[in-house]
Amino acid sequence: MIDINSLLRRKPDEILGIDISASAIKLVGLGGTVAKPVLEYCAKDALAEGVIVEGAIEKPTELSAALRLLVKNSGARTKNVAVALPSSAVITKKLTIPAGLPEMEMEVQVESEAKQYIPFPLEEVSLDFCEIGPSAVTPGSVDVLIAAARRERVEALQEVLESAGLKPVVVDVNSYATRLALGRVIDLQAKATPGMLSVLFRLGATMTTMQVLRGQDLVYEREQTLGGNQLTQKIAQHYGLSTADAEIKKCKGSLAHDYEARLLIPYVDSLVQELVRALQFFFNSSQYNKVNQVLLAGGGALLPGLPLAVASRVQVPCIVVNPFEGMALGAKLDRTRVLQDAPIYLGACGLALRRLLS
Repeated sequence: MIDINSLLRRKPDEILGIDISASAIKLVGLGGTVAKPVLEYCAKDALAEGVIVEGAIEKPTELSAALRLLVKNSGARTKNVAVALPSSAVITKKLTIPAGLPEMEMEVQVESEAKQYIPFPLEEVSLDFCEIGPSAVTPGSVDVLIAAARRERVEALQEVLESAGLKPVVVDVNSYATRLALGRVIDLQAKATPGMLSVLFRLGATMTTMQVLRGQDLVYEREQTLGGNQLTQKIAQHYGLSTADAEIKKCKGSLAHDYEARLLIPYVDSLVQELVRALQFFFNSSQYNKVNQVLLAGGGALLPGLPLAVASRVQVPCIVVNPFEGMALGAKLDRTRVLQDAPIYLGACGLALRRLLS
């Protein structure tokens, strides 16, 4: 038997959702209940360039130190954390197996079925699965979702977390955590309908993820190398700044008066063109020819003028996602800052929700 690690597993204990990206680490801790969640902890910190490269940990010591400091500064006491691997590092597949199998037999069956979808030896794999429900196609069977990742990727992440004094109790898939948080937001929308088609653009520093959802079901997903670092580099070149200083000034809005006309507006225009092109690619490769709404998340969602520009081009509402919508905020949190930065925390919020949905 291969080892069954914590991919996709849900744990009932108090946990912190920690989202690790190329440019930053974000932390969210939730309390309360599914019906009445409470945002108890919320913090973020930047990562130096080169710590994470294409989703892989290149500087574990630096990442460990950053994680330790982030948890300390957040005020959280628990060391239990939920983290995620990049979608590109995980193979996911829905399988159909006989219903009613004992747990050990189910594991054997899943392992046997999974072999045909995993392009490397199973002894090098961390594999997990969860039961989705009865099969709609095969009577007497159930659908299960498997997730498989190279063991070395899981162990590298685990070692960094443990070095930071943390205990990883959930290793999720980035896109699944995002959808968990987004699904909750969609459910809260007054005009949401079961067949509503939403497209999410999660705009990171180096990567933009596009997910199209029908209700809460994933219809389409695509990643492209497009992110806020492109604007940061343009700022650095134009004003003769280091990349780090350019990023700081961009986030603080403390650039010269010509920034908006010379750099920001042209960049937003080019970004919108890329997003519209990605959406058109989806239309050309699917049965759909329109969406009901566009949702923006990630640091790029905070760019001034972007939501209005997208809405104008796509001709549907464009909304900046607030994953904390409908949540009570802890007394120690800076409400203004939390709500201002809310789109950045979508992934971390989805990870933290694992606690309430156990």
